[in-house]
Amino acid sequence: MSRIDALLVLMVVIWGSNYSVIKRCFDQIPHVPFNALRLAIASGLFMAAIRAAQRRARRGAGGLSSIFYTPNPLTTADRWQLVGLGLVGHTAYQLCFVGGVALTSVSNGALIIGMTPIVVATASALLGRERIGRLHWLGAAVSVLGLYLVVGHRAAFGGASLRGDVLVMASVGCWAAYTIWAGQLTVRHSPLYVTGTSMAIGTIPYLALAVPQLLQLRWSEINPWIWVALVLSAVFALCISYLIWYTAVKQIGPARTSAYSNVVPIVAMLVAWLWLGEPVSGTKAAGALAVLAGVFFTRLGRKIEAVPIEE
Repeated sequence: MSRIDALLVLMVVIWGSNYSVIKRCFDQIPHVPFNALRLAIASGLFMAAIRAAQRRARRGAGGLSSIFYTPNPLTTADRWQLVGLGLVGHTAYQLCFVGGVALTSVSNGALIIGMTPIVVATASALLGRERIGRLHWLGAAVSVLGLYLVVGHRAAFGGASLRGDVLVMASVGCWAAYTIWAGQLTVRHSPLYVTGTSMAIGTIPYLALAVPQLLQLRWSEINPWIWVALVLSAVFALCISYLIWYTAVKQIGPARTSAYSNVVPIVAMLVAWLWLGEPVSGTKAAGALAVLAGVFFTRLGRKIEAVPIEE
């Protein structure tokens, strides 16, 4: 396992555990203001990290890699791309995802989100960004089957949850577009800069939309541990995990990176079982094995040739 694969495994553990953390937090803070506060904290940390990396680079400090700082000038096209990334990958994605999960069932939402790697790989191949090998497609198919067994078995689509299903589907499209679009921009700029700046841009309209609910919060009645969980979720689930994600997109491409998100529901299921006492059936256990097998096939198909991007 390479270093980037180990970091992606860490990302999977963080994102999988985050489901149970925020589920507990929603008991005291509604999902929209909670997410707005998370984004604000994460954006502030990202901007501080970007400035620190830039200051160290100006002083000629050693040990900085392209992950933290890339001394390329920011063009007008780059600025517009960052605005687009912020609106699509943070504002729209967070609104659709959180709103969709609030309306639909957990099984429906997780199954739809599990289709993200297929959407990313297909879009990336159609756009000519990557040439996807047969083993990668086989791994993706096996993982989708596993995801169905884990979270989609007996899931009821449509009915009262139809609007939520559509919103979650829209969030998958936003995330896929964000992943591929950011992958192009990280060719010239560091993942830290692209992720942090786009998140800060996307947080502004999200906060504006959340202001009415933020004003209605009874701050004194919120348990102190909720604030600790909120900060930890912002630092690990948004800052560290997002940075790992786009570092991997830059190094190994969006298709292979997105395959690791297939394992997130497995971790979420295990954490919920250990912490929240949610049962794990034999069907779900079989699905977990299928998901891991799919990731293994994807790793065997690692000879994915990235198509050069003309600057």
